[in-house]
Amino acid sequence: MFDLSPTATTFIAYLILMTGVGFAAWYYTKNVNDYMLGGRSLGGVVTALSVGASDMSGWLLMGLPGAVYLSGISESWIAIGLTVGTYLNWKFVAARLRIYTEVANNAITLPDFFTNRFNDTSKMLRVCASIVILIFFTIYCASGMVAGARLFENTFELDYTTAIWFGAAATILYVYLGGFLAVSWTDAIQASMMCVALVVAPLFIIFDLGGLGATLATVEAIDPNKLNMMTNQTFIGVISLLAWGLGYFGQPHILVRFMATKSIKVIPNACRISIAWMIFCLGGAVAVGFFGSAYFAQHSDQAGLVVQNHERIFIVLSQILFNPWIGGILMSAILAAVMSTLSCQLLVCSSTLTVDLYKAFMRKNANTKELLWVGRLMIVAISLIAIWIAMDPNSLVLSLVSYAWGGFGAAFGPVILLSLWWKRTNRQGALAGMIVGAATVLIWHEGGWWGLYEIIPGFIFATIAIIVVSLMTKAPCEEQQKAFDKVVNTVKAES
Repeated sequence: MFDLSPTATTFIAYLILMTGVGFAAWYYTKNVNDYMLGGRSLGGVVTALSVGASDMSGWLLMGLPGAVYLSGISESWIAIGLTVGTYLNWKFVAARLRIYTEVANNAITLPDFFTNRFNDTSKMLRVCASIVILIFFTIYCASGMVAGARLFENTFELDYTTAIWFGAAATILYVYLGGFLAVSWTDAIQASMMCVALVVAPLFIIFDLGGLGATLATVEAIDPNKLNMMTNQTFIGVISLLAWGLGYFGQPHILVRFMATKSIKVIPNACRISIAWMIFCLGGAVAVGFFGSAYFAQHSDQAGLVVQNHERIFIVLSQILFNPWIGGILMSAILAAVMSTLSCQLLVCSSTLTVDLYKAFMRKNANTKELLWVGRLMIVAISLIAIWIAMDPNSLVLSLVSYAWGGFGAAFGPVILLSLWWKRTNRQGALAGMIVGAATVLIWHEGGWWGLYEIIPGFIFATIAIIVVSLMTKAPCEEQQKAFDKVVNTVKAES
């Protein structure tokens, strides 16, 4: 039986609200383009908040605060890298990708875009991109399942295996019903909740400990090195943390938000909102871990669950510091972070399986109704695989996210950037870059050489492969070059 405490009641009310949004989106979802891309109808505010919410996942409220709790402020290099990477992604990718996907035969998925952008009649780009998405997104989805399980485990005192099924079901239902619109609308709600939670929690910790000065003094008394940005860091370590920003250029669940905007005219304002949201949320997450270490140093009798698993720090603080009803809202913010990213990942996997594999190779003449139901069934199938991967109760959210993030950043990032900015990029170069990037991440992750984050060599080698192979092979045809010029001119005219 569930413990229907105020916290649990608030939590359940939030789940009902999100499911209601799914039912509302069902009404507006008429065809596969609506289900996968929302009919390219997102405004600036929804786009900005959806990009942020789909990006951060349970990592924001669990992985990052947990890492800062253990090591101190030196873990915040990753937040700096992510903020810079987000800005550059809006600056160099958003507008051109939005226009190019429409010019490229109205592409609604990344494999679809690559195929049409390079006129790939062999369909090798579609197959390769689909394989990359399915491999790394299944790992990424597993991280969301782990985060959701931890939350249900603590809120309802369930065992880990039972909790993982409840956590998965909470997300699967509204994605299954409403597709992209449901995901985007709920993202806007969830992003707001995450931001408020991460601003409020550190303030309450500081107040409980007697002010900012007293809190900093407590942290310094625990370990002065926690206040040093270079504690336990090397040059390679700092570069590796900053390099998380490179990953943005290749994340399908973020790039699809750019593709879904109703016009590139909304992008500048969306960029400003997105960056402000990032600064508040990442700063708050770092503060939760940093000040949380001071709190548990003074209240060691309450630190048991955090000592067992440092990624529970925000969960435990929400239960201890706040009125149960407020705590329920904060716990719902964690679920919001988990659900927002997991839902986007499930939808991208479903799009890949439905549009890029099922329709492209198995049922070219499949009607809209058939594709809608195949898409929904694929969400369930991917979820079951991710749950199986996440069944290990010792899994850590941050390690799973790191692997998947690096894979996408290296496999797709250089291809996206060069396809949008270098007219000479051709099909052979794009295919070589995608394969080299993904293979480098897989190999480097296993080797772990020099402690260097695998996205760095993967991104570099993929970029070199694209340039070298493109120059060594035939230049793009006149039709592709005209399409490139059309995109450039359209962006200039509409910006």
